Amino acid sequence: MDTVLEVKDLTKRYRRRRAEPVMAIDRVSFAVRKNEVVGLLGPNGAGKTTTIKCIAGLIKANSGEIWLDGIEAQRQPKRAMERVAALLEGNRNIYWRLTPRENLEFFAGIQGHMVGKVKRYIDELIELFDLKDKEHTSARMLSRGMQQKLALACALVRQTEVLLLDEPTLGLDVETSYELRHALKQMAARGERTILLSSHDMHVVEDICERVVIINNGRVVVDDRVSNLIKLFRASAYRFELEGRLVEQLELKLKERFPLLALSATDHRTYIDADLKDGSELYEVLDLLKAGGTQIKSIGHKEPDLEEIFLAIVRGQLE
Repeated sequence: MDTVLEVKDLTKRYRRRRAEPVMAIDRVSFAVRKNEVVGLLGPNGAGKTTTIKCIAGLIKANSGEIWLDGIEAQRQPKRAMERVAALLEGNRNIYWRLTPRENLEFFAGIQGHMVGKVKRYIDELIELFDLKDKEHTSARMLSRGMQQKLALACALVRQTEVLLLDEPTLGLDVETSYELRHALKQMAARGERTILLSSHDMHVVEDICERVVIINNGRVVVDDRVSNLIKLFRASAYRFELEGRLVEQLELKLKERFPLLALSATDHRTYIDADLKDGSELYEVLDLLKAGGTQIKSIGHKEPDLEEIFLAIVRGQLE
């Protein structure tokens, strides 16, 4: 498959008065192929939004290259920006006095599409995002969730090769978040766009992304398929089922040795979820339980989710 978006050694420093510059991103590199959906993940301050804003042409990097469909964005910004649309931090890219249909017609027009030729596609977007009942209502009168769905539709109607989504479900209620996620999942399944998506909502990422790029402290620390990460992490994730409740001293010893170990208990059972680096740590847990006189009912592999994998990576547990 052809590479549509490529970031090479991208670096951005922010100057500060009377202080050393802040390194937001440090030689970040990754590529996204045509019609691929990639998640861009990282803790707060890791450099995700800076990376996306550099790609969108909103921030100028100090060094490095950004290639959009074969065009270097920093040397030919106008031509490159014709190939990318973005939804940044929610519902900012709509005009409040226009209706949903008028907004869609406007954003199609600024991309150079004749309204008559994209009418059918606008109709499809209105149906996809459940905006039919409000298509002639001023955008400022819509709920926050509808405004956000409209903002995404306005990014799509431009029909650019690359779509950048920065926290598309931020601040939405559960139902609206699910609806938006479902719409994105349908788009991804149909291979309609090349999408780079940044989100703290791991359900969104796990649902629609084939691959994730994880940034920590301004650098790429992981670039792999979601399925590969889950397979890798499954080998180190264990669940212990124990008879009765743990004595306090043993519980403290376990938590001291394995700070991220999770304990839960009922009246008659204790469950331990542990992410262990290798077999030696498994035996160490067993030795501590044996020394504490605990009866083990079962040991099995725990099915991990992307959120647990992400936390393990940024905390340095998983190489």
